[in-house]
Amino acid sequence: MKKLTTSLMLTISYLLLLTAATPAPGPWVQTLTKGNKKITKLHFYVHNLELGPNATVYRVATASITSTSPTSFGQVNVFDDRVTAEPDIKSEQVARAQGTSAYADLQAGAIAMTANFYITSGEFNGSTLVIAGRNPLLEPTRELPVIGGTGAFRLARGYAVVGIYLYDKAARYSVLEYTVYVISRRHMLCV
Repeated sequence: MKKLTTSLMLTISYLLLLTAATPAPGPWVQTLTKGNKKITKLHFYVHNLELGPNATVYRVATASITSTSPTSFGQVNVFDDRVTAEPDIKSEQVARAQGTSAYADLQAGAIAMTANFYITSGEFNGSTLVIAGRNPLLEPTRELPVIGGTGAFRLARGYAVVGIYLYDKAARYSVLEYTVYVISRRHMLCV
């Protein structure tokens, strides 16, 4: 009986934790509080279009081995992607993702990426967040560091969790889902 009660309590505790950890649908920007720390959580979708008249990703350089490399090593792209609050490309634009990516791994499909998220909507309009680091493209979810920002995000630090929401190989179109957690100067002044 004691084992059953303990097991039942553990199961209920686990289910309560799952329920509490599941974010409710809401705005694309939220302020979270943990103890005396405030964290801004941003959740948005980045639209990569590699083909057609509305392409947002362009190859600007290749290395001598890029064409024979299984990982496209040496290919450098620039991008200026639409960022929306919802997965539909026609939903509200909240930012632009502008930056570079370089295929920088001889063994695996990974890029060295620098992305500047220029916020174009809401309370952070005109501010930027900078995410830079190794992005292993074949992983279902990746974690990338937030290394800085401007405006409301001066002295920003944090991380982004990135996953593929949609990938259409034929159309060379992908939608990436970002959840970004950031502490910035404005949060430090509140502590």
